[in-house]
Amino acid sequence: MKYRKLGASDLKVSEISLGSWLTYGVGVEVGRARACIDRAFELGINFIDTANVYGRGAAETVLGEALRGRPRDGYVLATKVFFPMSDTDRGLSRGQVLKQIDASLKRLRVDHVDLYQCHRYDAATPLEETLRALTEVVRAGKARYIGFSEWSPDQIAASFAVPGVERFVSSQPQYSLLHRRPEEMVIPLCAANGVSQIVWSPLAQGVLSGKYAPGAKPPADSRAASDSMGGMMQTWLRDDILTAVQGLKPLAREAGCTLPQFALAWVLREPNVASAIVGASRPDQLDDNAAAADLSVDPALFARAEQIVAGVRRA
Repeated sequence: MKYRKLGASDLKVSEISLGSWLTYGVGVEVGRARACIDRAFELGINFIDTANVYGRGAAETVLGEALRGRPRDGYVLATKVFFPMSDTDRGLSRGQVLKQIDASLKRLRVDHVDLYQCHRYDAATPLEETLRALTEVVRAGKARYIGFSEWSPDQIAASFAVPGVERFVSSQPQYSLLHRRPEEMVIPLCAANGVSQIVWSPLAQGVLSGKYAPGAKPPADSRAASDSMGGMMQTWLRDDILTAVQGLKPLAREAGCTLPQFALAWVLREPNVASAIVGASRPDQLDDNAAAADLSVDPALFARAEQIVAGVRRA
């Protein structure tokens, strides 16, 4: 496993990180979740990403149990705040930020997280209020650094202009061969201001694994078959996208790797990406994904891959 510096922080995070959306505490039983977490550490993955809203606290609870007993300086732990935790608890007001960090720490069984992220932008709360609340969290020792997920370039730029507050060190956007929008403005803006990308959905919800064939039903044990994402996956399951993805398989073979490894290595070719988040319901899935960090792929193969998906990828 290789490691990269996270923005203007002193954190070194593994290029492949373990996420817990739709898995731990939700779709994967505790024993398998613990096995995946144990395997992640064996592979050198030191970065664990979660959020309070995943299973309304269930993912944090499972992680807290699984991480108990491990040296706190042996891993980098990130969680998020914004989405509803009850009928009245949501958003990024000062009251919510301070309330939710305490609740997350209790479920995670730690006294601090390394990274506390705004899961989305809260248009109902003044930006300065949010940033000052996050600064309180950091200065109280409950988080070491702060980040955001899926903020617009204007929102990101506005955060840099607020004086006397903690600065963001990370951005968590969706980014993959099939979704390259962050390249337009977010990545250049962040790179110029000491902010790294922590990428979610680098395999486009598994479509870039190549396991979904055009015109065929999804495998019975796949995420698409369970429709656990409320229809989100359907945007990726168009036949033209699936046909293009099948065309990537010869390139992966030429690179001497699996298609998921190829797709992850493509994401990691971007210097501003610190880590790519993967999910796993079985330990062996992590073995395949973690190997992407050690790949050296000919840039010409990446260029050919970009041409193959150019007509079907999102901007």
